[in-house]
Amino acid sequence: MTEKEVSPFILLLRKLLKHLEAFLFLLKSVLSSRQFLYFSCVLVGISSALAVIVLKTFAHSVFRFANYIDGILHLPYSNSILPIAGILLTVFVVKKFLDGSIEKGTSQIMIAVANKSGIMPKKQMYAQIITSSLTVGMGGSAGLESPITITGAAFGSNYAQKYRLNYKDRTLLLACGVAAGIGAAFNAPIAGVLFAIEVILTDMSVTAFIPIMISAATGALVSTVVLKEGILLSFKSQLTFDYHNIPYYIILGILAGLVSVYHARSFRKVEHFFVRFKSSIYKKALFGASVLAILIFFFPTLFGEGYESIKALSSSDPGILLENTILDEYKSNQWILLFFIGSTLMIKSIATGLTLGSGGNGGNFAPSLFVGSYLGFFVAQFFRLTGIDRDLPISNFSVVGMAGVLSGLFHSPLTAIFLIAEITGGYGLIVPLLIVSSISFIISKKLEGHSMDIKNLADTGTVFTSDKDKNTLSSIDLSKLTQTDFATISSSAKLEDVVNLLSQTKQSVFPVVNEQDSFVGVIHFDAIRPIIFNAFQVKYTLLSDIIQRPEAIISYDEVMETVMEKFETTNAALLFVLKDNKCLGYVTKVDILDTYREKLKSFRIE
Repeated sequence: MTEKEVSPFILLLRKLLKHLEAFLFLLKSVLSSRQFLYFSCVLVGISSALAVIVLKTFAHSVFRFANYIDGILHLPYSNSILPIAGILLTVFVVKKFLDGSIEKGTSQIMIAVANKSGIMPKKQMYAQIITSSLTVGMGGSAGLESPITITGAAFGSNYAQKYRLNYKDRTLLLACGVAAGIGAAFNAPIAGVLFAIEVILTDMSVTAFIPIMISAATGALVSTVVLKEGILLSFKSQLTFDYHNIPYYIILGILAGLVSVYHARSFRKVEHFFVRFKSSIYKKALFGASVLAILIFFFPTLFGEGYESIKALSSSDPGILLENTILDEYKSNQWILLFFIGSTLMIKSIATGLTLGSGGNGGNFAPSLFVGSYLGFFVAQFFRLTGIDRDLPISNFSVVGMAGVLSGLFHSPLTAIFLIAEITGGYGLIVPLLIVSSISFIISKKLEGHSMDIKNLADTGTVFTSDKDKNTLSSIDLSKLTQTDFATISSSAKLEDVVNLLSQTKQSVFPVVNEQDSFVGVIHFDAIRPIIFNAFQVKYTLLSDIIQRPEAIISYDEVMETVMEKFETTNAALLFVLKDNKCLGYVTKVDILDTYREKLKSFRIE
């Protein structure tokens, strides 16, 4: 298409968008705020579903192409080469077109909710789609769900900003985008709603469910109509529960919790390893992608999202996973297949860490389902091959294992339970889903206090989405509450100078500083009250005798949770804020509590 042909098309598109914007502003003026919100939920749901369709279609097409080439070469050469190209292209796009950086993981949504009033950058509406399609679509061992949820959240947030909606509606539409993304990706609207509530929002009323349900249902509907059935992860065979297998499900739940912790810690170690590559992003990308290529050569099912291999595990012939691999001739050997499955589930966290750490974009949602499915298969097949129980249903354990690892990794048991229930087409396995997800969650929560996505943020106090009170405190800016209008006392001053200062100010606590303006201590008016009314003591008491070290001080970059802990421990009314031992001011407990109450009112989603 020539430039002359392109320009009119772009002009026409812009004109149509302007007309649409004008229509929506008109609609907003005619409808009530609640009615416009419901209408907006549908638009956000459609936008998120379209993002899912683009990503899933591209990733599935590349996977089919790679398998076609593998069938010709009879070795996973293309599976190994494509991820290198994908990650290098991702790094190139980020560097040249996205200002050299891109935020990864659903933690970015949580930061936006907790600390940025639900505002997300505009570039997130397209950056995630482009980069994750290059990374995962071309074989990077990660998932598309995290980029999908970020894209959906960005659609909701920027839509709300465009049409001047308030903070509550903006945050609600952000969550609607997330719910629609998950609903569309799995044709599982209930799981989408629960994920938005369980992971993204910290406090909401029952009425907030309605917009989120509308968006999730819209996203799932659009995805179902447009996407081919084979692209989505689903299981059509009817799965039933046998109560005699409960002991094995308990074992699976315990292992799922432990594997979740292993996956999270291994992933963080691998990702952290790449921090040392600061000189060249291309060298980092090439090194990480090359190691990933080697892993995919030996374990081809690490290629891409891995949903096709999950389906294969539940089929009547899981040995097809060994086709076109170096173990092809042993695909009928059940023990070698079991060894292959066990090795792959342990290596998956390393492969995902290599993918994202080297510069690729994706998430851990799909890897958690991948690992869970492989773990469920491994447990059931092990008991079958050892003769302990030759009738264990492998399909059941494969799908229930997905719920276990998802629950343990993201600390979202409800999402895990209903996601698997929806993609299996019924609730025949609801009892084992409850058992495995609950046990996995309990073990993971005990060993890892925070979910995988917010672990680093929680450790630094940046955001706590799992605890409403901590989340509210973390959103309070200490610098805005710091009072800078205060008097100081020089350490070389005399007590007479302090008495004169007391007569000129209502201040009751004074910081004492030396010649370098460094903080030395404090002088409390209540502590020196008996002295200042005695002229003899005023004349002969040294200032150093009345200077006290405060029971606690606050660092300028301290998180509000520890600030409140210091107030509770010391029972102080105010504490001084220091930076490099210089006194910046003070903050009062009353001001923090007042701000906290205001934040609680504004955070409640209705």
